[in-house]
Amino acid sequence: MVTIKDQKSSSTIVIVAIVTALSLLGDSMLYIALPIYWETAGLDSIWQVGVLLSINRFIRLPINPLVGLVYKRISLKTGLITAVLLGGFTTIGYGIFEGFLAWMILRAIWGIAWSFFRIGGLSVVALYADKDKRGYSMGLFNGLYRTGSLVGMLIGGMLVPFIGLSSVSVGFGLLTLLGLPILMNFTVSQDNVSSVKEEEINKGRPFIGKQGYKVSIIVSGFLIAMLFQGIVTSTLSSMIEHFYGERISIVNVIVSVTLLSGIIQAVRWAWEPFLGRTVGHWSDGSRGRLPIFIVSLIFAGIVFGMLSIRLPLGFWIVITLFVMAGATILSTILDTLALDTSKTTNVVSFLTIYSISQDAGAALGPALSYIIIQLKGGFGLLYWSGGVTLLILAVVWSVLAMRMNTSIEGCEKGINKAY
Repeated sequence: MVTIKDQKSSSTIVIVAIVTALSLLGDSMLYIALPIYWETAGLDSIWQVGVLLSINRFIRLPINPLVGLVYKRISLKTGLITAVLLGGFTTIGYGIFEGFLAWMILRAIWGIAWSFFRIGGLSVVALYADKDKRGYSMGLFNGLYRTGSLVGMLIGGMLVPFIGLSSVSVGFGLLTLLGLPILMNFTVSQDNVSSVKEEEINKGRPFIGKQGYKVSIIVSGFLIAMLFQGIVTSTLSSMIEHFYGERISIVNVIVSVTLLSGIIQAVRWAWEPFLGRTVGHWSDGSRGRLPIFIVSLIFAGIVFGMLSIRLPLGFWIVITLFVMAGATILSTILDTLALDTSKTTNVVSFLTIYSISQDAGAALGPALSYIIIQLKGGFGLLYWSGGVTLLILAVVWSVLAMRMNTSIEGCEKGINKAY
C-alpha cells in the first residue's frame, strides 16, 4: 500500500532529479559541440578543448570536502538552489564570454555547481527513500537526471550548427534556471541527515557499518568510475577509429566515428530511467543487493575486456552495449550500497568521501588511458586490465558477502538466546 508519505518522498526525489537534469543540458552539449566549434568560443587551439572538458572534474577533488562541510551548515534546499544558480549562470556564460581564461573560470564554477548537485542529490535520496525501496529510488534518481545528458547532446548537437553555440548555451542556461521556481515550490529539508543513529538503522545488519566494508565501497566507487566514466567514455571514439577507421558503413550508410560513439552513449542514457529503476527494485528484494552486484561485476569484467578485440562491427556494438548496461547496473547498485552505509554514520560526510572517490577515478581514467594506448597492444592491455580489475572486485565482494551472512547469523543466534 502506497502512503501519502511515500508519494511525497518519491515526488521530492523526482523533482530534484529533474532539476539536476535541466542543469546538465549545457555541460553535456559541450562534449558534442565544443570539439567542433571551439573557434566560436574564442579558443586558440584544440588542446584547450580537452582542458576545458576535464577541468570541472579536477576542481571537484578539492572542492567536494568543502561542499560537504557547507551542507552540514545549510539545508539541502539552499544547497540545491546554490547549485542551480551557479549552473544556470555558468551555462549562460558560455554564450556571452569568449577566450580560454574566461571559459576556464566558467568550467571551474560548473565543477563547484556539480559538487552541490551530486552531494545534495545523494543526500536527498538517502533522506527521502524508504529503506525497503532505496535501490528503486536510486535507480529512478540516476536514470532521470541522466536524461539531461541525453537531451543536451542530442538537441544541442542538432541546434548548434543552425543557431550557434552562443544561442544554444544561453537557451540551455535559461532552462537550467527553471529549476529555481521548481525547488521553491517543493519542501526539501535536511532534517536528520547529518546525524542518524546507527543502532536505529541497521539492526540485523551490523556488518555494513564496519570500516572495511566502507573502504570497499569507496575503492569500488573509484575503480568503477575510472573504468566506465573515465576510460570507456574517453577512448570509445579512438577505439572505433583504431579498429574500423574514421568513416564506417552501417547498412550501406556511412557514419563518422563521433556519430557512432555518440549514438552508443545516447542509447545508454535512453535506457537509464528504465534499467536503473528495474535493477534497483530487484536489489530491494529478499536476496539483497550483493548477489546482483557480484554477478554484474563478473559479467562486466568479461565483456569489458572483449571490447579490445576487433570483432565484426555489429557484434562489437552489441558487446559495447553490454558494457554500457553493466555500467548502469553497477553504478546503480553501488550508489545504493553507499546510501545504505551512509545511514550508519554521518550521511553527508560519507557521501562526500564517496563522491570524491568517484571524481578522482573519473579524472584519472582519461589520463591513464592515453598513456597506455600509446603502447604496443595498448587497447588490449588497457581493457583486459580493466576486466581483471572488475573480476578482482567480484572476488572481494564475494568474501564480504560471506562475512555479512556470518554476521547476520550470529546476530540471529544472539537474539534467539535472548528469548
